[in-house]
Order: sequence, then C-alpha cells, then structure tokens
Amino acid sequence: MGPTHPDSSAQIGVEKLSMVGTNGGKFPAIREHLTANIAQVYKDMDTSFEAFPQGEKFDAEAYKEAIDKLSPGDAAIIFTPDSTHYPIAKYAIERGLHVLVTKPAVQLLQHHLDLVELARKHNVICFVEHHKRFDPVYSDAKVRAQALGECNFFSAWMSQPKSQLETFRAWAGKDSDISYYLSSHHIDIHCWIMQGNAIPTRVVASAATGIATSEPYNCVPQTEDTITLLVDWQSLKSSKHRSTAVYTASWTAPMKAGVHSAQHWYYMAEKGEVNVDQAHRGYDIVLDDTGKTYYNPFYMKYSPSESGHFDGQRGYGYISIEKFIDAARSIKSGTSVPADFDAHGLPTIANTILTTAILNAGRISLDEKRPVNIKQNGSGWTLE
Repeated sequence: MGPTHPDSSAQIGVEKLSMVGTNGGKFPAIREHLTANIAQVYKDMDTSFEAFPQGEKFDAEAYKEAIDKLSPGDAAIIFTPDSTHYPIAKYAIERGLHVLVTKPAVQLLQHHLDLVELARKHNVICFVEHHKRFDPVYSDAKVRAQALGECNFFSAWMSQPKSQLETFRAWAGKDSDISYYLSSHHIDIHCWIMQGNAIPTRVVASAATGIATSEPYNCVPQTEDTITLLVDWQSLKSSKHRSTAVYTASWTAPMKAGVHSAQHWYYMAEKGEVNVDQAHRGYDIVLDDTGKTYYNPFYMKYSPSESGHFDGQRGYGYISIEKFIDAARSIKSGTSVPADFDAHGLPTIANTILTTAILNAGRISLDEKRPVNIKQNGSGWTLE
C-alpha cells in the first residue's frame, strides 16, 4: 500500500497485497480496522488485500498457498510468532521470494545459517526488520561509538509493562521468551557497532520469575519475567582488549510509566562513552485522565500531511520496510545483486548472524544452567 497522489511525499505503491493468518474468521475485523484507521484517515490509500485462508477456515499453513500464488522476485514480509519465522522464511526463499522477517530472525543459530545459505543459493535478499538501525539517534550514535577506540562495556535495558502479558499469554514462555522478543533490538545494535571490530565469545544468562506465572496473568510455569544475558566480547584488533555486555529485557515493568517500552543503552570505550535514552525524546503530553505520556514521532508520524495524505515516510519504522522494498525492486530490475546489501551494512540475514548466536546461547544457558561459548569455525559459527 502507498500514496499515489502527485505531491512531494508520494511513494510508489505495491501492485497487489496479500495478507496471511491462520484464522480466516478474523479478516472481516481486520478489514474494518484498516478502513477506520487508514482509508478513512488518509487520502488515496487503498487498503484492499487478498486474504489467506479464506472464509472461516483455520489453516496454520495458509502461508504456503499465498506464497505459491506469487512469482519469483516478489516480496514476503513476515510478522508472526517467533517460532514460525524459520519455516515461513525458508518456504518463501526456496520459491525465489525476497523476504523481510521481523526480529528475532529465528531462534536457532543453525536455522539462521541455513537461511543465509538459502538466500545465496536462490539469489534473493533476506532482511531482518531491525528498525532501530534507522533511528537517526541510533545510527548517529553507532558511528560516534566506533570512533571511541576499543569497547570496554555495553549495557542495554528494554521493558514493557506487565499488561503486555495479557496480549502475549498465548505464546509467552511457550514459543519464545522476553529476551528473544525485546533484547534482540539492542543486541543487534551492539553487534552492528562491533561488526568487524570484535566478536562475542561467551554467554551466561540469568532470569527473574514469579510475576508472569502468578495471578492475574497465569502464564505457563516456565515463563520468565526478566532475562539478563552477560556476554564476553573479544577484540579482533587487539588480543589485550576484551569487553563485557549486559542485555536485559522484561515484560513485567510497572504500568503507567508514560512509555510503552522503556529502553536505553550505554556504551563505554577507550576514549569516551555514549548514552542513549530512546524512550524519552523531549516530547511529552499530560492529560487529566491518563497523566504524562512520552511520544516518539521519529518512529512513525500518524497524523496526515497538510493535504490529508499519509505523512509517515520519514519515520524509521517506515524506512525499515522501505529499504527492503527498494532493495527487492533493485534486484528484480537487475540494478543490484543481493551481496551489494550485505556490503552496505544493512540488517541482512548474513549481517545479523551474531545477534541470533547470542540469543540462542542465552536460551541454552537458561535451560541448561551453564555458560555457552560462541565459536567461529572458518566462515561458520557454532555454540558449545
């Protein structure tokens, strides 16, 4: 979908949109939602789509029918529960589709490596939707951090209010955990900063429990509240330099804190430090009923333009998807090849291997109550 009007913010729309779920009975409500929140808010926005499965049918593999109707060179965007990313992405890539998959790309390092090889084999791109790379603060901080010499310490905190457990109860602790869901953001940012300069070598995980599994949330017994990963990093340029990273994520933070996601990170190196508070951008609104709320229009601007059209093209949430669509179009037209985008430092499947390695190692560390080593074997990676 995209605006088709002839003004300065016009974008090229996609020709056809399909939407896939598992329960066809949900699509009438989805169509109503898109009409009310997009078509009736912005001018010239077409919200039509072909639904899979159709009617009231339930089909956990409806994505196969939808993908089979596409042609090589078309694009698939995957925003589904974490445990389903790999089979859907694999099926799409094997049929010649370009793929954008939300974070975490997959849950297992081997699955990530498989997708890297499949994308190369079928000459397609596979991006991971790490939209924080396109946040102007994060992208600027990344460059400045790399100019500070050898890294010594990194810490990241990201949380969501415990009310989110109501939303996530169906899969929380069963199909994924809060580290995969939230820490994947800042682990990727740290890996991006360290790319070519250092590698992670050892992961130890610890978790807090008790809130998610109690009233009123009653998540499955294995659900953690807060997960912390302690990671050793080894410099590639100096055998003397090692650094430590601490990544913490929680979905049991207090409610009414004024932000949907509290998130910040700190980077200390030889010549200086970087502090980023993503949740507080110097823009807040106070209402009598709800109190203070902090807003982040850098992610997405939802208010229409002066002409009444969609005006969110400058938000990094939009840019993240736009970069993928532009890359897919460029490859399909023969202007670029997939390897070009690995070289650009974009969040391709090949450029995000270590993010999955750390997350997977953290899960193993929690389950087996031991440190996990990350080993490089030639061009490959293993967990031990």
